[in-house]
Amino acid sequence: MLPGRCEELSGERAGTFSVRLDKNYRLIFGPAHEPIPSSRTGVSIGLASLESGSSKWWTIMARPEAAYQPTTVSPPGRTLADLLEERGMSQAELARRMGRPEKTISEIVNGKAAITPETALQLESVFDVPAGFWIAREANYREFLARSKQDRTLQKHRAWARLFPLREMRKRGWIDQKPDPGDEVREVLGYFSVASPKQWTTCTRDYQAAHRAHRSAAQDSYALAAWLQAGRLLCTRRRTPEFDEGRLRNGLERARAWTRLEPREGLARATTALEAAGVVVAIVPELPGCRVSGATMWVGGRRAVLQLSLRYRTDDQLWFTFFHEAAHLLLHSRKSIFLEADSPSTGTDREAEADRWAREHLIPADTWEAFVERGVITASAISEFADSISIAPGIVVGRLQHEGRVPWSSRNGLKRRLSAGALESRVRPVSE
Repeated sequence: MLPGRCEELSGERAGTFSVRLDKNYRLIFGPAHEPIPSSRTGVSIGLASLESGSSKWWTIMARPEAAYQPTTVSPPGRTLADLLEERGMSQAELARRMGRPEKTISEIVNGKAAITPETALQLESVFDVPAGFWIAREANYREFLARSKQDRTLQKHRAWARLFPLREMRKRGWIDQKPDPGDEVREVLGYFSVASPKQWTTCTRDYQAAHRAHRSAAQDSYALAAWLQAGRLLCTRRRTPEFDEGRLRNGLERARAWTRLEPREGLARATTALEAAGVVVAIVPELPGCRVSGATMWVGGRRAVLQLSLRYRTDDQLWFTFFHEAAHLLLHSRKSIFLEADSPSTGTDREAEADRWAREHLIPADTWEAFVERGVITASAISEFADSISIAPGIVVGRLQHEGRVPWSSRNGLKRRLSAGALESRVRPVSE
């Protein structure tokens, strides 16, 4: 019983028929006395066992868009054996017609020897079946064998893959959700663009070094690596010029005033300005166990990522972290990843320097001292001061709280709350 209505095709496929399997696949049928099609029009699956009266039919799996991963692939020698039977030709006769040893033909039929391009051309001459068909069949079969071997190897690393926050990564569309255990390992490897867990260790040493520098019992190194990789992927997928320090400084100067805008608008303007300077601003909400507010890193030494998690969901935290991370790009080495995390960093001097730069850039020291010396820190006084220096009042409140001049519970009405989902950057949809 065929799964759907059989339709006669026209044009290049005149004389053939198709059955729609689902929205991505259809089966195409044609008489066996026609030349067996090459893989130009789909993924060949060889001669089928379908019978229609006394005629044998071939089938080909058409593939409009989605990749087809067969669960089993027969060796091309099986197709050759079917052709020999159909033509009433022995292996010995085929060997004579091709000028090849009979042992070689036997090994091809039994899947022990590969069909080389030279052999494919000889088979084309004998059977009038395109050489491309044989070459594609051989390539598909060898790929299937290699993939099967890889699957067995990947199965052994399933526990490693489960160290990552897979559920959240799937939810965000960073990886596919696959039913086969080996595929979840492959998805993680693909996300990090490496071939094996061993290469993952080698190629993510900068992530691991960043974790060691900010180590805390509560921070998950695998979640942190996945979070940082999201920023790196965003950078590699966006076209930006090479880093330009002058443009970055100019963009940061203008960004002070943008802190007064609604956070989504202000951050959009800052993102555009920094991308013109070769810096990709990546908004990636933290993963479970990540415990990080921001990070900076260089990609290829010529472009940079300024990554924010919006962990604390208020505009004062957003903008201070933004300027703190920008300070690392201006002041510190391009060889290190800098994290803004809960635990103190081993590079505390550099973190303290970035803190000072961000504080001074947002609110100059002399201006700040004059404000606090007045001793008036009412809501209206804070708003007036923020207006006078063109920054968001929430930033003033955050600094007052940090310095212990007002309680953490005081004046929070002047801060803006953030929606991480509305600001989140698009990392890597499953559909791509």
